[in-house]
Amino acid sequence: MNTRESDFWNERSGPRIAPEYFGDIVATAADLALLISENGRILSVTTNPLNSGIGRIDHWEGREITSFLAPDSQAKVRDQLDAVSEGRAGRPDAIEVNHADGAIWDFPVRYTFHRTGRDGRVLMLGRDMRPLAELQQRLVKAQLALERDYQTERIHETRYRVILDSVRDPLVLVDVASGRIVDLNAPAARMLGGGVPELTGSPFTQAFEGRRRGEFIDALVAADGTSLAVQMRQTGGAATLVPRLFRNAGERILLCRFETRGGDADIRADDPRQARLSALYQGSVEGIVLTDPSGAVADCNDAFLTLADVDSASHVAGQQMSEFLVRGTIDLNVLHDADGPRSFTTRLVTPFGSQRPVDVTATPLPDGGHAYVLRDAVGRMEATESAGSGLGAIDATDQVGSVPLREIVASMTDVIEKQCIAAAVELTENNRVAAAEMLGLSRQSLYVKLRKYDLLQRDEE
Repeated sequence: MNTRESDFWNERSGPRIAPEYFGDIVATAADLALLISENGRILSVTTNPLNSGIGRIDHWEGREITSFLAPDSQAKVRDQLDAVSEGRAGRPDAIEVNHADGAIWDFPVRYTFHRTGRDGRVLMLGRDMRPLAELQQRLVKAQLALERDYQTERIHETRYRVILDSVRDPLVLVDVASGRIVDLNAPAARMLGGGVPELTGSPFTQAFEGRRRGEFIDALVAADGTSLAVQMRQTGGAATLVPRLFRNAGERILLCRFETRGGDADIRADDPRQARLSALYQGSVEGIVLTDPSGAVADCNDAFLTLADVDSASHVAGQQMSEFLVRGTIDLNVLHDADGPRSFTTRLVTPFGSQRPVDVTATPLPDGGHAYVLRDAVGRMEATESAGSGLGAIDATDQVGSVPLREIVASMTDVIEKQCIAAAVELTENNRVAAAEMLGLSRQSLYVKLRKYDLLQRDEE
């Protein structure tokens, strides 16, 4: 830089600029320049040609500056103009104001006020604050979105922990890639012989006998949704794992549920009564089914699986109990009726469509569900059916030759109908509503048939 250029910036009065260039310098140095008279009128308006967002505001000239200010900015501009005009402002202080010009011009501007030395006029140089305001709004929205996501994550985390800790079944989450435990609940930790913090992150394979990590994880993945027999290293007992494979944020995770024979070892050690009941439940020769309040199967023992020709309890879990009875909800209504019987004979329907005679007993549970005990009744029902068919055959053959065929058929129909009605009344212990529903008759039709066959008077006696 030569001496002449240095002198240009070092002059005490400031660099000397020709008047014809000063307007262009002001226009490009600020987004908006306003020349204000001492009484607050706008004498001239200059906009930066590089900022097309401001538009044409030539109609501001000759009007009060407060006419184009928002109500909250008018007092600030008046005070700053008075301070600059009276010389009370030591240096150009910047203030932010909001302009308002109808619905087409409304955005914030930061102004610095400068004395011109002529007739109390003040030059206001403004910087458009819309980009900064938009950036601040985006930052605020991003912060609010992060806070909402964090709150949602905390809600889901709390629900997840409560559900995991409330489930009585031992549950373990295993990472497929590493074979390590991601998370587990307290029953699973007790079963694996440790605590939740120390087992989290440990290899899942080390809890079982004769298992290699890669082969064991591959076996769990292959057994997705089915059961896999394992031997516990801690206790030496046998257990069954039911794995469920799913993806979480791109990672493959196994949810492994333990199924033990004979109940939880902690329950057996702490409560002998529970251990005895669990042994009775598992070792009973009668099929036992526990349902939830909605009537879905929650648990069952091996005897019921044998009656229903099912391999695993997981295959019947969640199914309605009515699906396993030949008359469906009619049988359940008879069993659940407070005035009706607690036990009667019906047929069990297997998933393959075959039927098996059983004696069913129902007991309500405190949670609203029911416990059903099913006993095989093949021998007794076959004997009853053969005896009934033999009597009918003898009666029919004795009448052949002496009575027309039409009358024989009519009389046999009445005999069969009477026997069916009497059996329904006996099964329901004289509960007329349940008997009518079982037979598929209306209550009035049942009363008519009871009178017809002289069964109504017999029941009343």
